[in-house]
Amino acid sequence: MTVESSGEATSAETRCGFVALIGAPNVGKSTLVNALVGSKVTIVSRKVQTTRALIRGIVIEDNAQIILVDTPGIFSPKRRLDRAMVSTAWSGAHDADLVCVLLDAKAGIDEEADAILKKLATVAHPKILVLNKIDLIPREKLLALAQAANERMKFEHTFMISALSGDGVADLRKTLAKGVPPGPFHYPEDQMSDAPLRHLAAEITREKIYRQLHQELPYQSTVETDTWTERKDKSVRIEQTIFVERESQRKIVLGKGGATIKSIGADSRKEIAEILGVPVHLFLFVKVRENWGDDPDRYREMGLEFPKE
Repeated sequence: MTVESSGEATSAETRCGFVALIGAPNVGKSTLVNALVGSKVTIVSRKVQTTRALIRGIVIEDNAQIILVDTPGIFSPKRRLDRAMVSTAWSGAHDADLVCVLLDAKAGIDEEADAILKKLATVAHPKILVLNKIDLIPREKLLALAQAANERMKFEHTFMISALSGDGVADLRKTLAKGVPPGPFHYPEDQMSDAPLRHLAAEITREKIYRQLHQELPYQSTVETDTWTERKDKSVRIEQTIFVERESQRKIVLGKGGATIKSIGADSRKEIAEILGVPVHLFLFVKVRENWGDDPDRYREMGLEFPKE
């Protein structure tokens, strides 16, 4: 992977590399990104020369810069958008310097985890096993799960963590810092927070939709931030549109008496406000955009490659 250096530090002093987070949906990748980066998640725009997956956070640990590539959750693809997301996830794994494989300790090696472990055999980079949500199961079951996963594949390290509480995250961060290759920082430290926050806000709302409606609405929606206004009282007013493909889906997102969209908006507003550190006024609208899942421009906006078939 070739990347233009933006930093002034010399390769003799520093280390820098990409770490892909691979796992099934809902294993806790976003929570782990938050825990590794700290309270303020940064997101930098996708750059063709670096990686085809979404860069979700940048961590400075000792003399190392760790660029976290938060790949989409890997699942069995059925629709064109599903295939694009899964393809992007595996591209992120192949392009990275290190691969962190996240398993939900409670779910264990289920069907989705089994498929991921099988396909990871094609990824040549060093792999680290991360068992998340360890507070939910007894220690002896954790040890058995770690052994079973290591028998399936050679992992350089195994970590047992709780991304939510932060337990074990500091040790993982130090190991990632030592594992990325020597070289200059790709991003200057003073530019790390220059984030396209509109995109991040849209991603947060889309995640809340998925969490609340993943059975009824699997990846069949997209979110765009229409306006972003910083007010005199330091608060931010944000208007977003949720696009779905059919009127029936619009009704699902709205919910009875608008209850579902109110709940989605409240969850999203709270997280965006925590990241910005200022009050947020979030207004959500739902519109039908037929066949958006077949529109190449929408895929480019989300940082995905458009599958030809």
